[in-house]
Amino acid sequence: MYTWVGFMWSETERARGFVHFSRTTMSTSNANFKNKCVTQVNCIFCDSLLCTRGMKAVLLADTEVELFSTDIPPNRTVDFVASCYSTESCKCKLRDIACLKCGNVVGYHVVAPCKPCLLSCNNGHFWMFNSDAVSTLNRVDATGVNLLLWGDLPELDDSENEESTSPSEEECIR
Repeated sequence: MYTWVGFMWSETERARGFVHFSRTTMSTSNANFKNKCVTQVNCIFCDSLLCTRGMKAVLLADTEVELFSTDIPPNRTVDFVASCYSTESCKCKLRDIACLKCGNVVGYHVVAPCKPCLLSCNNGHFWMFNSDAVSTLNRVDATGVNLLLWGDLPELDDSENEESTSPSEEECIR
């Protein structure tokens, strides 16, 4: 199962992409997303942990393009590079993000979604990771037997960040 969100990576993909986002963080009880697996996202270049709340998604404009998104800012794992940009397909303001450990660009952040994207159906994630720049592990639940699903995650309050939700290695599987 894939989530329908946008993905802008290269200049050509930026020109053809279309982003769909929401102003608010996705509710983990949302029926459209509650059965999706939660993934741990690592930098493919240096194996650094980037986030523990990843979700598999695809580009709306090209469903062959896969990516991962998260609802929590990946604090202390990525930083912004270059300036904001928009695409021809949409007026969202985007900014590339790079791994802090190795410096490679691993995705982008939606700094300011445009109105059409805010009104579209989406998962509410503003942090995107290029599938060619990351590796992922499906997380397992507390029993260590079943995959952890978005519907099983606790709701976030505004003060939570990625650091407080890091799983142990035993909570992840390939």
